[in-house]
Amino acid sequence: MADSTQTLSGPPQAAKKPHSFTRHGVTVEDDYAWLRDPGYPEVTDAEVLAHLEAENGWFEGRMAGQQGKIDLLFKEMRARIKEADRSVPQKDGDYLYWIEFEEGAEYKKWWRKPVAGGPDELILDEVALAAGKEYFNLGAISTSANGKLLAYSVDDNGSERFTARIKDLTTGELLADEIPGTLSALVWVANDTGLVYSLANEQWRTDNARLHWLGQPADSDVELYHEDDEGFRVGSSLSANEQWLLIGTSDHETSETRMVRADDPLGEQILVKPRQKGVEYDVDEREGVLYVHTNDTHENFRLATAPLTNPGEWTTLIEGSDAFYLTGVDLFRDFYVAEGRKTAGVGAGLDQIEVRYYDDPARVEPVTFPEASYSAELSNNPEWHVTTLRLTYESMVSPSTVYDYDVSTRTLEVLKVQEIPSGYDASLYATERLEIEARDGTMVPVSVVYRRDRAGAGPLHLYAYGAYGISIDPGFSTARLSLVDRGFAYAIAHIRGGDDLGRAWYKAGKLDRRTNTFNDFVDVAKGLIARGFTEAGKISISGGSAGGELMGAVVNSDPDLFGAVVAHVPFVDVLNTMLDDSLPLTPGEWPEWGNPIEDKAAFELILGYSPYDQVTAQAYPPLMVTAGLNDPRVTYWEPAKWVAKLREVKTDGNELILKTNMGAGHGGKSGRFESLKETAEEFAFILWQLGVEN
Repeated sequence: MADSTQTLSGPPQAAKKPHSFTRHGVTVEDDYAWLRDPGYPEVTDAEVLAHLEAENGWFEGRMAGQQGKIDLLFKEMRARIKEADRSVPQKDGDYLYWIEFEEGAEYKKWWRKPVAGGPDELILDEVALAAGKEYFNLGAISTSANGKLLAYSVDDNGSERFTARIKDLTTGELLADEIPGTLSALVWVANDTGLVYSLANEQWRTDNARLHWLGQPADSDVELYHEDDEGFRVGSSLSANEQWLLIGTSDHETSETRMVRADDPLGEQILVKPRQKGVEYDVDEREGVLYVHTNDTHENFRLATAPLTNPGEWTTLIEGSDAFYLTGVDLFRDFYVAEGRKTAGVGAGLDQIEVRYYDDPARVEPVTFPEASYSAELSNNPEWHVTTLRLTYESMVSPSTVYDYDVSTRTLEVLKVQEIPSGYDASLYATERLEIEARDGTMVPVSVVYRRDRAGAGPLHLYAYGAYGISIDPGFSTARLSLVDRGFAYAIAHIRGGDDLGRAWYKAGKLDRRTNTFNDFVDVAKGLIARGFTEAGKISISGGSAGGELMGAVVNSDPDLFGAVVAHVPFVDVLNTMLDDSLPLTPGEWPEWGNPIEDKAAFELILGYSPYDQVTAQAYPPLMVTAGLNDPRVTYWEPAKWVAKLREVKTDGNELILKTNMGAGHGGKSGRFESLKETAEEFAFILWQLGVEN
């Protein structure tokens, strides 16, 4: 067999190097384990790099014939973006703040002006910061309470290790302070003389909260809290009234919060309640009363109160409910806002926003929206004392809209509707919210959008994620129109593993019920065929990260259903990753997938669905796979190994291409147009493989 450095007369075939391991009495063969550079996170192994470059060369060669379609798609997508655009200004203290894109710019500029009047001030220029860099990502940005200082952090290689800097907004100069290796928010404390942050340790885990005093070297920073459980992550924030620093630590199922006065961050910390396995909570404070959002008595969360003097004594304010999933609570001076989703009946899975009152718990004022299927949420509301709330709203046919909601009159004022310069007529499109029965009788919601003039069983694109309790909302996408306007229906399967229908929906797709997620996706595809939307082989599918695991599982189980598959940074080497506790995310992931190191049942379950381990000698649909060399979440070797094994054993002649971004991480390329080029590439592959010529 040719080695990985061969010239590209055919697809690159990685060398097989026998490797195996035995766990729980089961021996697993892994002939492509060598694709993991032993020096990771530094990737310098010549053979590994040569193989990845060879795959990139094959990708470029196979996609070369589609360059005209890629260029056309990119031109379409870019024409739908208002290039010179700005956000709606929002008041925070003495200033109005907004962000702005200039014509042709990949990155934003951050602006403000005094409420009392005065010139516009450019406070941060991402365009200048990104100049000359292959990759740029602004992590955190935070203005001090007095408006004189700006803290921000930057990642310029995709590794998600951010360097924090501080800018004096009165002079425009950078302070000497520099904090490398952060992975967190930047929180101003001690009357704007200190900054709280978290460092990513060698395993890319934020196991700390640290205090930096302005003007002092970073190596003298004070550790406010250290987390000893390697599965937990630490993060900090301010209470809504900005009087308290909140230090939280959590994994995927358990959390714990400490509070300390923001003006005295070295003072005595208050532990709200010691962690209890399976109990999650977050907390805020108003006038000596804690408001605790927790799942301790109901999986869909309740809201409780507690006196600051006895923070662990929780009294229910909003009961947990099977019918309503309480996803979050935001406090303001005179009222608070509860956000969530109905879990059954009309409007199940759709966002709900309710204004509630401290002095009258029975008074509940829901914000109403005009469409039957939509996505809505609180936007940026930085001030404590407000009479209006900033909201964002969209649907699969309605572009993103920014509203101000007047709390006293209960009315919505439109501040901005997303502009589509090349034109958009919503009346040409229809959207439906379907329910499709899965094989175990569970009804799975599906959101679909298509042109009203679409006829017959045409091509359909099906997207899902289905993990970590992350819901996929039925929102708007300008890029998606490039498929829909070519006759596609576009469907989002709200499968188990997400929390679209509440916490039970999430739990039904994790751990020993993980395969429900895969089955739901396949059954939705079959249900859409049965309803006449499409036919087997005319369905394109896509998913990324854990959604890429989904792609790997369903092409193993039902390859004939799909005509094109795009797997972005796919989590496909599940067993090996969950067995390796030296990897950044693994210990924190065990509550989601199971711990195959200690648990034989978890080992056998994961082995049974892990896409890499379950590749078999059969025909597979056309596959486009992406990876990021610097990706700390899904390491580059997972997609590389998967593609290598597929090349070895699959029995078809369909396309199989792998593109590794050699200078990017989990999110792919940075910049609004550079990332759009990757979407154009994905759509061109789909159109090519489904034979859609226009």
